[in-house]
Amino acid sequence: MKKFYLVTAVAVVLSLLVAGFVIRDLRSEKRRLGRNVEALLSTAEFYRTRAGESAASVAALHLEIDELKAYRSRDAEQIRSLGIRLRRAESIAHSALESGYEVSLRLRDTIVVRDTLRDTIRLFLHDDRWSHLQGIIFGDSLRYELRTVDTLTQIVHRVPRRFLFFKFGTKAIRQEIVSSNPHSHIVYSEYIELGRRNKR
Repeated sequence: MKKFYLVTAVAVVLSLLVAGFVIRDLRSEKRRLGRNVEALLSTAEFYRTRAGESAASVAALHLEIDELKAYRSRDAEQIRSLGIRLRRAESIAHSALESGYEVSLRLRDTIVVRDTLRDTIRLFLHDDRWSHLQGIIFGDSLRYELRTVDTLTQIVHRVPRRFLFFKFGTKAIRQEIVSSNPHSHIVYSEYIELGRRNKR
């Protein structure tokens, strides 16, 4: 009889341990899905830094590898095309910039001689730290070259939970992106963290 009670007690303890692990996993999954709902329902925040640079803040979306394959197959294919295994990928970030320039330029006349035929063309040039614009106006045609340079700084950080004046744990993960080019404006930003489970 004692043996029966011992086996029953061991079975109950093992069942409680398994139930505890299942409940813990379910709570963790519930929190992840809750954060995903918040991230999907919230919009990116666009603002200017103290230095006047364009910046954006966006909540992270947490996806498992199976979810990435099912709902973001283009991202999964791009990761594979880079020769990276999906199970080794940590996160994916997408950002879109729009650059707009309003520049007043001085035109110069230049005389070009072709086979004793003289022709006048007009040249223009603009150079600064972020852009290079040069071109030629001849007759009713315009030919120009525009090159722009931008540096994106990406900071991923944890947002703590708050209770009164105390900060603890992690409420969400956010990505902050800053553009160094004053002519650029961030128009879209997305950050996806990939889960560690079910990786192949």
